[in-house]
Amino acid sequence: MKSYRKELWFHLNRRRGLVNITDQVQAAIDESGVQEGLALVNAMHITASVFINDDESGLHADYEAWLEKLAPEKPYSQYRHNGFEDNADAHLKRTIMGREVVCAITGGRLDFGPWEQIFYYEMDGGRDKRALIKIIGE
Repeated sequence: MKSYRKELWFHLNRRRGLVNITDQVQAAIDESGVQEGLALVNAMHITASVFINDDESGLHADYEAWLEKLAPEKPYSQYRHNGFEDNADAHLKRTIMGREVVCAITGGRLDFGPWEQIFYYEMDGGRDKRALIKIIGE
């Protein structure tokens, strides 16, 4: 069985933002040579998420609105975690959106439904962060 590891690096200058990383994950699969197996993609920071959904701008705006209702950024004083960094809301949003995805690889390609895409979701930007791609298979 083959194993391949790659890191993707991000630096978003805004607090929150979505990055479609589907092509980068497929490129890692191509580099790995794995034809049949699994790809794990996870955010390596506790204020970021990796998830699968549709690449549609209205849905992306809905995430922002929905998450802000569930865990509003301000007032910062509403959270006990805040102090050194005012990012408690980002930790909560990450818990809702999830840490990672596992994707099937068939014939050397992501085995996805028609609208599925992989996203990195930054919830506390302004510094370098990364996501891990781990591919295993034959």
